[in-house]
Parts: sequence; C-alpha cells; structure tokens
Amino acid sequence: MYKNIAENKRNTVLLMLGFILLISAIGFLFAWYLQDYRILIYVFVISVVYVLFQYFAASRLTVAMTGARKIDKKDNRRLYNIVENLTLTAGLPMPEVHIIEDSAPNAFASGRDPKHALVCATTGLLNIMDDKELTAVMAHEISHVKNYDIRVSTLVFGLVSLVGLIADIGWRFAFYGGRRNRDNDDSSPLGLIIILITSIVAPIAASLAQMAVSREREYLADSSATMLTRYPEGMIAALKKLETHGAPMKQQNPATEAMFISNPLRKKSLSGLFSTHPPLEKRIQRLENAKTKF
Repeated sequence: MYKNIAENKRNTVLLMLGFILLISAIGFLFAWYLQDYRILIYVFVISVVYVLFQYFAASRLTVAMTGARKIDKKDNRRLYNIVENLTLTAGLPMPEVHIIEDSAPNAFASGRDPKHALVCATTGLLNIMDDKELTAVMAHEISHVKNYDIRVSTLVFGLVSLVGLIADIGWRFAFYGGRRNRDNDDSSPLGLIIILITSIVAPIAASLAQMAVSREREYLADSSATMLTRYPEGMIAALKKLETHGAPMKQQNPATEAMFISNPLRKKSLSGLFSTHPPLEKRIQRLENAKTKF
C-alpha cells in the first residue's frame, strides 16, 4: 500500500511535467507557423501557472461542475457518520462531505491530499444502498484519499480540460486564422496541417492518459475498501447494485468522469474500450476471486 502511495506521488510530478511538455509542444507549433517564438514563452508560462492553479483549486472547480453541495452532520447524519467512522479507522483527517441531488447512484472523492479532501455521494446512491453497501462505497472513496489517487485524478481533470481548450483554439485557428495567411507566401501549408492534426491528436492523448490513470486505481480502491471494512461482500453487493441501477448523471462533464466510482456519462458505442472505468463485472470478479485473501 505504501508503495502505491509513493508511486502515485511520483506519477503526480510526472503527469504535471508531461502535460506542460505537451502544451508547450503545441505552443511551439503555433510559434513556428506564425514565426513568433514569443508565443512559446507565453504558452509555457500559462501552462505552468495553470497547473499550479489546478493543483490548489481543481477540487473546488469539480464541486462547481458537478453541482455538489457541502453538508454538515445535521443535514445527513447517516452519510456523515459513515464517513467519520471510516476516516477514524483509516487514520485520516475528516474530509468535507458533499451530496449531489441526482437520482443516478454515484460517488467521488477529490482534493490535493488527505488534509484537503472531500467525498461526495448522490442522493440516488443514498436511496438504493443499505448501510453496509454505503459504507463500502464510501470506503472506496476514502481509499482514493488515502492512496493519493485524488491528487492525480484532480490534476488530470484540470489538465484534460486545458488540452481540450487548446485543441479548440487550434481548430478555430486552422479554419479561420489559416485562411488569413493563405495569401502570405511565407506561410506554410504544412504547418497548418500539423496544427490541425495536433488539435485532433492532443485531446485523444489526454483522454488515453486519463483512462490509464483511472482504471488500475479503481481496482486498487476496491481492494483497499475491502481491507478497510474487512467485509468484501459489502463492496461486491454495492458494485452489483451500481451495475443494475447505474444511470447517466444529469450534470455531465467528460473531464470529471474518472473521479466517479461508476461511469457517470451516457453509454456510447465502444465505451468499454475508451472508458476511464474498468467494467463493473470485472471489478466484481476480481473481488470474488480475492475474497479469501481479505
């Protein structure tokens, strides 16, 4: 477990550097095409500032984008007490507790470290789960906090959003800005093509990174939750209910997809191939196979 936490901390640094390099590479293409290398400096500085901003503020942006509402013990004693007991067992500080008014059963955790963490459940989750199952789901989210998955997921959320924004700028530039340069003999059609291709490839690369970051962490959080509760049947039963009652959430954003315990987006063709979440049946099977080890 400590090895996984140390690996997540290293991955956070590598992830930040990787996205800065990706964004700077895109900036270099713009600078090369326009023959103004100050653009590269601007993009590099903006990407560094943005990464730092995401590190400290991304969890608040997540709350705003998901419509989560912070609660106290008096607002929902059942959920609050479960989270409080789990954090005491895990030896962690008490995180903020949030609720999303949504009939789709789901939950997520966010933050940059255990001292600045939050966990959230939907009203749909609270309605369909019994106490043991709800405890298992929140143990899963607390495990994301303990394993420092939240730091990586929060950064990925913000950086994927930034890459998407830059890609959109690239598309607009290719179709509008490029036209203004067609009469310029010094302008390179090859440069315009490269920018267009980059605008397509960059979001795909960012999404693949998001998928790779998320899948193994979901398996790890499932296992960590069963170790925390000492009751694998609770996690298995909760995942089976999510499989049966799962539904797309009303307020959706692909950038926050990886944070949830179950995919919150509408199901699409090939969704299993490109989803940030491993299939629920595989997660259930892994827990069934490992029950004797807990």
